Amino acid sequence: MLLRQHNVVLEGVTPLGAIVRLRPITEGDWPYLEKWNSDPEVLYFSEGNDIKSWSPEEVRSIYRTVSQHAFRFIIEYQGKPVGECWLQEMNLEEINAKYPRQDVRRTQIMIDEKNYWGMGIGSTAIRLLTEFAFISQGVDLIYIPGIADYNTRSMTAFQKTGF
Repeated sequence: MLLRQHNVVLEGVTPLGAIVRLRPITEGDWPYLEKWNSDPEVLYFSEGNDIKSWSPEEVRSIYRTVSQHAFRFIIEYQGKPVGECWLQEMNLEEINAKYPRQDVRRTQIMIDEKNYWGMGIGSTAIRLLTEFAFISQGVDLIYIPGIADYNTRSMTAFQKTGF
């Protein structure tokens, strides 16, 4: 299975005026994705203590599978890939049961290049994804999977954008 492709590109500006661009993940992005998904510190904030590293095969399988039902993006900051995010069709039965007949999507974001943490990139990407979801996709609700209490950067980024 290959990554499902889309042609959506979203662009915005951080509060300090830097350009953030969300572009589709492609088969050429494996070096970034494999590097980021083998960094224990990055994974701690996205996966908790359970996962220290994903193998290249696991990374490709996960991303290709999720891409079948999601818009997956590379986050670029001033033209440099620094992270990833996505807007995915809801796949949790308990959430779909709670909101029948509604278009519920889930989102997740990771700023994987640690030198870029705390620069407003995440909140800008969340705002772009949210606008895309509600305005372009007609989504009824966005669900944010649990954010660990120690991940204050992520909590702050979502709070800044109204979640």
